[in-house]
Amino acid sequence: MKFRFTKMRLSLSLAGILITAFILLLRATSSVPVTVHTKALTAAAPNSYDVVVIGSEIQGVLLAREARALGLNVLILDPRSKPGGELVQAQMFFLDDVNDNKHKSLVQGEIKRLFKKYKAGKIRKTADFQAYYDKISTGIPIKSGIVIDSLNTLSGTNNKTLKSMTFHTKDEASLTIQSKYWVENTDFSALTGRLGCRRIPGMESLYKGKQPHYMAATYMLKFRKVDWKKLHKTVLKHYPLTNVRKKYGPNTYVDKRFATGFSYITKNYTSLDKQLSLRGLNAFHQKNGQVIINGLLLYDVNPSDPKSVHSAITKARIEAPGILAFLRKNMPGFARAELNGFPEYLYIRDYNRYETEYVLDYPDVMGSRMFWDNVSIGGYAIDLQGTSVMPKGIDFGKPDRYGLPLRSFELKSYTNVLVVGKNVGAAIKAYGSARIMPTTALAAQTIGIILGHEKNKLLMELNENDFKRIHNYLKKDYKIILQQ
Repeated sequence: MKFRFTKMRLSLSLAGILITAFILLLRATSSVPVTVHTKALTAAAPNSYDVVVIGSEIQGVLLAREARALGLNVLILDPRSKPGGELVQAQMFFLDDVNDNKHKSLVQGEIKRLFKKYKAGKIRKTADFQAYYDKISTGIPIKSGIVIDSLNTLSGTNNKTLKSMTFHTKDEASLTIQSKYWVENTDFSALTGRLGCRRIPGMESLYKGKQPHYMAATYMLKFRKVDWKKLHKTVLKHYPLTNVRKKYGPNTYVDKRFATGFSYITKNYTSLDKQLSLRGLNAFHQKNGQVIINGLLLYDVNPSDPKSVHSAITKARIEAPGILAFLRKNMPGFARAELNGFPEYLYIRDYNRYETEYVLDYPDVMGSRMFWDNVSIGGYAIDLQGTSVMPKGIDFGKPDRYGLPLRSFELKSYTNVLVVGKNVGAAIKAYGSARIMPTTALAAQTIGIILGHEKNKLLMELNENDFKRIHNYLKKDYKIILQQ
């Protein structure tokens, strides 16, 4: 008996030596790293997750962060070549605040920390925003540059279930993964655009257009050697604000860090390309004369088409020197300004969105409706930027606080597909308010928390009584208040 045991141990040792030698041989003859998993010698373990997020916009990162903190196995698959999305790659550093009609901030959750540091001047430069993004995404596996090959869905009596996804990257073979939940978090419907769902009518519905139209994208403009003090002092000379706005245009305002408006100046700029337009400015003083401006609109950009994105960025960079020359001549404090580099990507406001279990509508927003399954609170003005058909855009008023229900983030007819960020289920007028980053960021974080806490139920099974309990622990443990 002792002899047999020793012999078996010798056999296992010999097998281990042979396996190790085989692995070393593979490594020596291949430039691709070889990773051996514990169960690889018997049967390949399934690539299964609790939550897979498609896209690396900050909203999906917040969802994944909370789910992971509560023990779920999460993965972010990003079709873009680098993570960071709007905040990092597009350098959309002019952060829109959200307030109710009593001027009380509605920014809650993790994103409130970003806003607090932003307003205090502690987060201003590109490196500051990158560091914040890196901090909240720490520990979350992110794979960039993925291409979706196929999706496997299972049809039920009333709903479908997305069971698995096959994808590849430029340097890796196709891989099939499974997940309990899938989250659309791109700005071009990389996942939901493949699921055969009904599109929510967009900007074209406002003027009975026959083809889909989208709000213009923006290319952020970066400057240095701006005399911000001169800009501030020049505008202050015309106070009160009623006089300032008579001279410079509606919504014109300047303080030590922010400037908005000046549409009476920018309307005199003539672009080189008819697909570009310089609207009123949203400017942010990053420090030491470095300023970044949200103001250059680009029409008819298709974010799902890399050629369209590349073409738009190229046009914007060609346009930038002309805008610089115009601002140096016409804008206080810009006489000696210079260009200060370019972002790698565009700020995309609007693309195809698909029906959710509840589509938030204009009466909900303007009527301050609260829902039993609130996951966020909104209050931003209904701001719809222009299209190539309607270049100037349109404003439909400023709502007070209103709720955004979980159902507006659950893709209709699917048991396990969620949408976050700019994919929120909202009719176009309501979308003009609901799309704002802190509103959708709060919703995404809240959904991540709920996924982690409610492991034994599908989200679609949660009822009103469940949400009374959910809202209680959100308030107690996370300081997130979602009911009046």
